[in-house]
Amino acid sequence: MEITFLGTGAALPTKERNTQAIALNLEPYSNSIWLFDAGEGTQHQILHHSIKLGKINHIFITHMHGDHIYGLPGILTSRSFQGGENKPLTIVGPRGIKEYIEITLQASLSRLNYPITFIEIDEQLHYQHEGITVTAYHLNHGVPSFGYRIEAPTTPGKINVAALREIGMEPGPKYQEVKDSETFIFNDKIYQSSEFKGEAKVGPKIAIFGDTMPCENELKIAHGVDVLVHESTYIDGDRTLADNHHHSHIADVLSLLEESEAKQALLNHISNRYNLNDIDKLYAELQNQYPDLKFKFVRDFDTFTI
Repeated sequence: MEITFLGTGAALPTKERNTQAIALNLEPYSNSIWLFDAGEGTQHQILHHSIKLGKINHIFITHMHGDHIYGLPGILTSRSFQGGENKPLTIVGPRGIKEYIEITLQASLSRLNYPITFIEIDEQLHYQHEGITVTAYHLNHGVPSFGYRIEAPTTPGKINVAALREIGMEPGPKYQEVKDSETFIFNDKIYQSSEFKGEAKVGPKIAIFGDTMPCENELKIAHGVDVLVHESTYIDGDRTLADNHHHSHIADVLSLLEESEAKQALLNHISNRYNLNDIDKLYAELQNQYPDLKFKFVRDFDTFTI
């Protein structure tokens, strides 16, 4: 799986950063891409990447603030002309996302050539698609805001052909039973399948947060994930501004990283008060303060393999 940051700024676009949008490439589990948030200009950011709109079959919205949804109508209409014809799309988000899309399309006299399924979240979500599980919990941002936990399926261990041939079983349909079952019968004898295949590979776990102050549900979303994606609007100073605007201070984010035992954090949604040089300097200082934590302030078009 790959995660690409199409926009990493907070509230307003800058010359260095576009507003929020994250693309999650689901290969090898699915030949599709999921988009998380779509701030203004997201479709233009996609033009600078190899991502194809027709491969996006889910869009997850964390909350209804403009820097997370203003790019959505453009993406939906462009998708009709760029590989999306007759390809269903699912949009997941807070209550109100369906009305926002329908009114915008109606007012602009826009028509789509593919169906949309809307899933609106009130408090939490449990959703499965092609073996991938998504859970969402309510955060604390002053408006309904959600964090998403994405869990890829466990891949069964590879068949040990040599070991099966030793008991007289040649490659064939019976191998699928060995792969899928705990036990199998061959020549009237019961065998443990685990003795004839390698260890199963647990799929990656990813947490993608909307804007939020620290809250109890953050740990439910982030516990033990391979990658934690979290807003990082305020990366220095005291907590006053973060608290006043229902955001997290960098100290809160790094505390969550440590407490959740997540393997690493990719930090986005960075305030336009910081330029790239400011961030590099503050990052060096924070690394000295938190030497045991793995984290990074991401930039537009950064891509990470999970």
